[in-house]
Amino acid sequence: MAGLSRGSRIIFQQNLKITQLGKRGQIDEAIKVFKSITHPNTVTYNSMISAYAKNGRIINARHLFDKMLYRNLITWNTMINGYLFNGQIDKACELFDKMPQRDHFTYALMITCYARSGELEKARDVFEAVNDRSNVACWNAMITGYAKAGRLDDARKMFDGMSVKNLVSWNSMLSGYTQNGEMQFGLKFFEGMEEKDVISWNLLVGGFIEVGDLGSAKEFFAKIPNPNVVSWVTILSGYARYGMILEAEMVFDQMPEKNEVAWNAMLAAYVQNGKTDMAVSLFNRMSQRSAVAYTCMIDGYCRAGKLKEARDLLDQMAYKNVGARTAMISGYIQNNRVDEARWVFDQTATRDVVCWNTMIAAYAQCGRIGEAFDLFEKMEPKSIVVWNTMIAGYAQVGQMDKALEILKNMGDRNVISWNSLISGYTQNGFYVDALKYFIMMTRDGKKPDHSTFALVLSSCSNLAAEHIGKQLNQLANKTGYVKNLSVCNALIIMYAKCGNISDAEKMFQDVDNADVISWNSLLAGYALNGYGKEAVKLFQEMEDKEVVPDEVTFVSVLSACKHAGLSDAGANLFELMTRKYSIAPSSEHYACIVDLLGRSGRLEEAFLLIKEMKTNVTAEMWGALFGACRMHNNINIAGCAIGKLLELEPHTSTNLVVLSNMYAELGRWGDVERVRETIKKSGAGRLPGCSWLEDRNQLLVFLCGEDTSPQAVDNFNVLFTLTAQMMDMGHMPVMTSFCLDSDN
Repeated sequence: MAGLSRGSRIIFQQNLKITQLGKRGQIDEAIKVFKSITHPNTVTYNSMISAYAKNGRIINARHLFDKMLYRNLITWNTMINGYLFNGQIDKACELFDKMPQRDHFTYALMITCYARSGELEKARDVFEAVNDRSNVACWNAMITGYAKAGRLDDARKMFDGMSVKNLVSWNSMLSGYTQNGEMQFGLKFFEGMEEKDVISWNLLVGGFIEVGDLGSAKEFFAKIPNPNVVSWVTILSGYARYGMILEAEMVFDQMPEKNEVAWNAMLAAYVQNGKTDMAVSLFNRMSQRSAVAYTCMIDGYCRAGKLKEARDLLDQMAYKNVGARTAMISGYIQNNRVDEARWVFDQTATRDVVCWNTMIAAYAQCGRIGEAFDLFEKMEPKSIVVWNTMIAGYAQVGQMDKALEILKNMGDRNVISWNSLISGYTQNGFYVDALKYFIMMTRDGKKPDHSTFALVLSSCSNLAAEHIGKQLNQLANKTGYVKNLSVCNALIIMYAKCGNISDAEKMFQDVDNADVISWNSLLAGYALNGYGKEAVKLFQEMEDKEVVPDEVTFVSVLSACKHAGLSDAGANLFELMTRKYSIAPSSEHYACIVDLLGRSGRLEEAFLLIKEMKTNVTAEMWGALFGACRMHNNINIAGCAIGKLLELEPHTSTNLVVLSNMYAELGRWGDVERVRETIKKSGAGRLPGCSWLEDRNQLLVFLCGEDTSPQAVDNFNVLFTLTAQMMDMGHMPVMTSFCLDSDN
């Protein structure tokens, strides 16, 4: 600075001010400074482009970029980084292709671009295009990309293949282990590091917090040679995350230096744990309140339902940045005041991607998809995040044709785009379509990630398409995603639902860090396949390993007990659920117990349990009782159950048909006629039965009563042949039970 002329010093200070204002979200102030500069230099333009991009005004950034007569390499990199920050990967790629020259940072930036959007193969292509193999930044970017996608084997291969490693390389690999919960590998890797800095220690502490091991986090925090503010904030935030607010306060009080980040972390801790009064007290004690502090406090008021206080605080802000306004918008949305959220949105002159996406997602989630689309149409440029939100929004309301149309109109689709579509088909029960568009996704050049595998495996589960599921298992093995916990859990339930308990058990045994979902998946498999004793044994093993069961656990194990007729074991588990684990029984739990009592012939007990129930009695419970009555031919209780079912499900005829058959078996033809008239008057429709099977990678679907399928004639011929053979062997059909057609 001393050697600079007065004019150069002034412009240096103004450029620095633009950068600082941009980082703080004060974009309008940054524009004023920019316009006040008489002779801006290239650094001035670069600073302003960066400020625009960081505040969501990417069109303004590009306009300024195009206006420049001279652009240096930093200008190009800044613009590409701006597109990356705003999720516009296609625009970043276009600019990358036009660059007159590139440096190490450019290549690393593009690798990061593709990696963040899930395009790891394209990221690898860029990496392979780098001639200088000593470019450590590119290696580090690839390690980070693989690690964030959960592909730790690929990340480690990349790390081991480096001829020269810097500390960033070591920390990138360590971060991969800690962020993916692989703390055994992470700790071993940390201990083998040739050099460590405070970032290495912070990553290790953060990793232990991520897996809930606060004891180890505290132990290693105490070993940090020179902890910085980030170290203190990491352990503070960890305690806050698990509701240990007193411990968080102790850490805050012990901090040797409290900067703005530390105060904001403690404020966030109070807000996250619903301690609004404490948050207000701390906020009032803050000597300097940044936009982050205001935004956090607004969020705190909104979470507590104190929208007036939140709005008053927003009005007090000298500069209302987009983050604070978005927090207010989110607050109104959380409290079902979407129209007021829209009013704040309309008053926000500068909107970033998060602001747009928050408002559009709000309309989509509350079913106002038309308004979501209107807003989507107004947004320019459209971020890929918002395109994906619209796909998910249409899927949520069951408009899969519209969701598909949005995907087809996208200029640049990423893995999340396809996952949103596939998720929509899965959630709406279009499992074959989910598999179809998985294939289309791969043809589009997109590689599946762990979410994709979990979704398509779920479709295979519901279709009992084991052969396709096995192919997906092999693909997950090949790509490394088989080690991802969500994929493992999906494979367990897929094999179980297909009746292959042996492979489901093998998958479960291969899981390194089984969570409660893993245990629940195998328990559900045992329940589906009638392995009651195995389910009870697995539950006991779960308790021995101190895995805390949840509501789903008990639904699965109770269901297994009812299918296996283990009434005493089921009753004991039901009592254990409430006494030991303080889980309030849901309608599903009650339905299991009613079914369990009913199947074992204890119909009076089951009926009494329903009548004395304090919660709302559901159709599922009455249906379980009715099914048991049919099994034990108890027409009296069945009549009561069917009456309640008619109240709850007036348009379902299935139960009435079953009741008429029960009357027919007893020869009570007057009652049969009465039930038939009830079916006619109610206008209740009976959905045709449907079944499917897998044959040489094809799913064949059959509807009851359908005789137009190409396989129908062959199928009927086989059926007649089998029937004749059974009768030749002495089989006689049961004539006391038959299905009465309501039209005859």
